[in-house]
Amino acid sequence: MLNEFDAKARDWDKNLVHIERSKAIAEALLQMVPLDRKMKALEFGAGTGLLSFFLKDHIGRITLIDNSTEMINTIRNKISDQGINHMHPLRIDLEHEDFPETFDLIYSQMAFHHVEKLELVIRKLILMLNAGGTLVIADLYPEDGSFHGDGFNGHKGFDPGKLSLLLEQAGLEQVQHNHCYTVKKENGKGQSAEYPVFLLKAVKKA
Repeated sequence: MLNEFDAKARDWDKNLVHIERSKAIAEALLQMVPLDRKMKALEFGAGTGLLSFFLKDHIGRITLIDNSTEMINTIRNKISDQGINHMHPLRIDLEHEDFPETFDLIYSQMAFHHVEKLELVIRKLILMLNAGGTLVIADLYPEDGSFHGDGFNGHKGFDPGKLSLLLEQAGLEQVQHNHCYTVKKENGKGQSAEYPVFLLKAVKKA
């Protein structure tokens, strides 16, 4: 079954904003979280894996999951073309499926505002974190709905303070967040607009 991102997968990496945004998020993540080649990581809502490709030289094994078949196929093609052997894409819909594996690091960029069952997914991701593991979320600050425009039924960004509280209530600690990028694009009215993005880190209690 096709989802809304299947049709976008082939041309996703042609958008320079997507590349620039992923690079900025990767650089901010590297400053916020100490990585090493012993780490086992998961990218949730990976899309075409842009963020993971920027981080791949710093992590030992990366699993990439997304609910779009075509996004996952695009990752597989990129991995094959580059001869990479430590990145493993899987088509998984975490809102409706479980994934019985654990990780030292779980990260996501611009995926949480598409998640309908947010608290369920957060609980699952925390269960998938090893003790002392780190969850990193990059997403939009609250916006007026013009980022996606009419017809979008997801979240209109997040207040990182409220999201931090939700994560703390779910058992995470050492929560911190910073602005890491600003998306500049036309809104639904054809006007130039800016949409800031935060990077939030939280640690599972050891």
